[in-house]
Amino acid sequence: MEQMSSMDVDRVMGEGGASYFDGDTHVLKIRVYYEDTDAGGVVYYANYLKFAERARSALLRMGGWENGRLVRGEYPGQDAGVAFVMRRFAVDYLKSAVLDDVLDVRTRVIAVGGASLDMAQTFRRGNDILVEAVARLGCVSAMTQRPARIPNALRTDLTKLLVKG
Repeated sequence: MEQMSSMDVDRVMGEGGASYFDGDTHVLKIRVYYEDTDAGGVVYYANYLKFAERARSALLRMGGWENGRLVRGEYPGQDAGVAFVMRRFAVDYLKSAVLDDVLDVRTRVIAVGGASLDMAQTFRRGNDILVEAVARLGCVSAMTQRPARIPNALRTDLTKLLVKG
């Protein structure tokens, strides 16, 4: 995947925090705000799904692939628009994040198929692992919502990020 220009940094920051690659791992920094917590100041469990979505979107955007443009079929080599939909999200909650924490959401591509994509996501506060998750995404036609192949150029870029070993 290509590196982004400085003009694109503001758009990436709009994903919810600083976004960068650390080798084959994408990192999104997210601060926990009051709206993310329950009455006790602990991150509400469903909000991790929103954080995970932001991180996966930021990974694509950092690689030059915007979800909106994929849906509209605007990339060279795209015959039609495609979108990624969630097929499965397995999550283990190990420790709680709380108000004002800064979290690193670390996302790794672990499998790329013809019409599916698996990503492992880890939420950390410093060295503490708080949440571990694996997302299986399906690629579908934006028009019909039926399974569709991941565009070849995107599949090539995602394959470059596959975790080695």
